[in-house]
Amino acid sequence: MPKAGTENTVSTKSSSEVVDYSAETLAPSKEVMSVWKSVYKELRGEFGEAVFRSWLKPLTLQACYHGTLEVSVPTRFMKDWIGTHYAKRILEMCMEKDAGIKRLEIVVVQGAIFSDDDQKEPEKKANENKAKADQFEIASPLDERFTFNSFVVGKPNALAHAAARRVVESTSVPFNPLFIYGGVGLGKTHLMHAIAWAIGDQAPEKQVMYLSAEKFMYQFVKALRNNDTMAFKEFFRSVDVLMIDDIQFIAGKESTQEEFFHTFNALVDQNKQIIISADKAPSDLTGLDERLRSRLAWGLVADIQPSTYDLRFGIVQAKRDQLQVDIPDSVLEFLALKVTSNIRELEGALNRIVAHAEVSKNPITLESTQEVLQDLLRSHDRRITIDEIQRKVAEHYNIRLSDMHSARRARQVARPRQVAMYLAKQLTARSLPEIGRKFGGRDHTTVMHAVRKIEELTGEDASFAQDVEVIRRALTG
Repeated sequence: MPKAGTENTVSTKSSSEVVDYSAETLAPSKEVMSVWKSVYKELRGEFGEAVFRSWLKPLTLQACYHGTLEVSVPTRFMKDWIGTHYAKRILEMCMEKDAGIKRLEIVVVQGAIFSDDDQKEPEKKANENKAKADQFEIASPLDERFTFNSFVVGKPNALAHAAARRVVESTSVPFNPLFIYGGVGLGKTHLMHAIAWAIGDQAPEKQVMYLSAEKFMYQFVKALRNNDTMAFKEFFRSVDVLMIDDIQFIAGKESTQEEFFHTFNALVDQNKQIIISADKAPSDLTGLDERLRSRLAWGLVADIQPSTYDLRFGIVQAKRDQLQVDIPDSVLEFLALKVTSNIRELEGALNRIVAHAEVSKNPITLESTQEVLQDLLRSHDRRITIDEIQRKVAEHYNIRLSDMHSARRARQVARPRQVAMYLAKQLTARSLPEIGRKFGGRDHTTVMHAVRKIEELTGEDASFAQDVEVIRRALTG
């Protein structure tokens, strides 16, 4: 054991060293164990629930020698992260309760003897530590920002949100699997993380495994290479909730699909919850085995549709409240109107204008926003004209271009015309009167009605929403 230093320090074992506690160690006294229990209980309040659950919960007291308190974590990555971000404050908390503690050492443990609950048997605790270490090695980390409280609900995502809530609040498995799909940046991952956080809060005894399909494939290939597939099967089939993000990435990977298929069936047979996300509905996923595709459609399939103006405005309002920055409503309206591609890009645009204001020490205005985001706005407006929108919409619905300007009110003409007005409002900088003039001299109130009608329809009809999204993507490239 290292000798005590002259200063209060925090250290970690070298990255190549992993401690095995089957050998003799210096057990901490009852007084030291009492100090650690007290500090451990205060970690949640000191650092917050998200940090505690993600990083500090696995901390376990191992030994105490020459003023050095030694605690363990299950992985090297956790050791390095805690050592960099939290260890200094943890040492201070220990020293406040016991002046004899001068140093904190963090080690990676393969088998732990000493526990925060000294009633647990050593062998049982060692097995629990091993399972916990496996989970942290395999699972993807959860983002503490992605909770239900920070998820803004609107018509495009209402079904997926309600289904996610049902999974969390139900005492049994309401539908299996829950399959959430939608385009890039619309909130699938946010909702997945929110489910994991909520289940962890309500039922901390449950083992929740969240990871990407790509990481599932990597772990399976690794198990094959190490001739350890039985351990892989046992581990994944022992979880209470399995969450796989972006399942489309295993398309074409036959052996991975085969293993996932059997894992899926085993968990369903045990009445364990499965939650899947993808960019398309199960029936539209190509490169998947037909058996697996049918299994994915067994439960509830919930889509997240392209965002509406109202939803985007609600999101930037919530972001403003979270950042506690003075941003005029006119700026939020401008962002919600102009940045329509996805929610991720919308939040990124808001972060850019806030960062620019902090650096320049200037208030956020509509003019400064347009200047800061001019490259983003150009990319959205480039080559997109009302004439082009009219041509694309007419081609998509197989109507004549002249119908965009005519007085005909037949539904097969009127609805595409409304779609074109809606896209003109979203994708160009033209005012409502200017758009109306391009559609046969119509009044701006007609354009407003068209925009509201299309937003309403995209929120109610998934097929129609996909039609509009196809046209929008064709225009924006």
